Amino acid sequence: MQHCDRLWPGGPVFFYDDALFPPVTDTFLLSAFTRTKAGERVCDLGAGTGLLGLLLMIRQGELTLHNVELQPAALALAEKTMEENNLAAHQHCADLRALNGILPAGNFDLVVSNPPYFAQGHGYAPRSDALRLARGEAGCTIEEVCAAAGRLLRWGGRLSVVYRPERLCDLLWAMRQAGIEPKRLRTVQSTPEAAPSLLLCEGRRGGKPGLSMEPPLLLKNADGGDSEELHAIYFRSR
Repeated sequence: MQHCDRLWPGGPVFFYDDALFPPVTDTFLLSAFTRTKAGERVCDLGAGTGLLGLLLMIRQGELTLHNVELQPAALALAEKTMEENNLAAHQHCADLRALNGILPAGNFDLVVSNPPYFAQGHGYAPRSDALRLARGEAGCTIEEVCAAAGRLLRWGGRLSVVYRPERLCDLLWAMRQAGIEPKRLRTVQSTPEAAPSLLLCEGRRGGKPGLSMEPPLLLKNADGGDSEELHAIYFRSR
C-alpha cells in the first residue's frame, strides 16, 4: 500500500510503499551523519523510494543529486517525492553493478548508500521480492556497492554508509579493496551500556590511513525516552 507522510507538520512530503522500502531509522541516521557542502554532486546507490536523497537536500539544498535504483516502482516514488517538494534529482533505473555508460567515472564528490545488510542465507527473508533485495545480498554485495562507489567518486570524494556492526570487517575490507580508506566511524546504541545495533562509516577515495572513532549515537536518554539527538535527527524541534 502506498503512503504519503511529512517530515514535520507542514514540512516536506515523502512517498513510500509497504511492499518496497518503508522508511526506517537507519536512513534518518545516515542522513544526519553524512556531511555535505553546497554545490556537491551526490549519488545514492540503491536509492529505494528516495528518502535519503530528500533528507540530504533538506539539510543542504544546494546539491546535485543522482538516485540509482534497480526497481522502477521505487524510483517512480522517488521522482514523485522530488516533484511534490519542488526539488530536482536525476533518476536512474539501473543496476549499480553496471553503470558504465550511465554515470561517468570520477564525477561525484559524495556517494551514499543504505546497502543490503545480510549475506546470502543470513537474516530473515521478507515476503516481497523488493524487500528481499533491499535487506539481503541477492541483488548486490557490499563489495559491489563499494566498487561502484570507488568508480563514481573523484579523488578525495567520500562514501557514507550505514551497516550492521557484526559485518564491520566485511565493510572495511570492501572499502579498501575499492580504494576507499575508512576515515570516520560511529556506532549507534540504545544506551551507553548497550551493544551497538548499527554503525555509520565514511571513507575517502585515495585517503591516507587513519580512522577516527566518534562518540556513540545514543537513541535513548537516561529516563528511557528518545535522546535529544534523535529528536533533532527526526526534525521534531520544527
